[in-house]
Amino acid sequence: MDIETYTIRITGRVQGVGYRAATVRRAHLIGVRGWVRNVGDGSVEGIIQGSVDQVDRMLEWLRQGPPMARVESVESDRIPDDRRFGHFEQR
Repeated sequence: MDIETYTIRITGRVQGVGYRAATVRRAHLIGVRGWVRNVGDGSVEGIIQGSVDQVDRMLEWLRQGPPMARVESVESDRIPDDRRFGHFEQR
């Protein structure tokens, strides 16, 4: 299976609304690996890694987020990365 790795950055009302915790739960359901964390400017950033289908499904969910979130944008860039993450975590 080909594994893809993407950096992600989500802006909008995504801090203080359970966005990271919900992202971890969704990542576990979909099967992607990587991490997510808050950034000082109010955005959320991270890495997602998985099959093309898994990454597509995760990116689709990130555009909506949990009910209290108001996502303005999701930026994602595929990166070359030989690391293999063992799970998905909140940092």
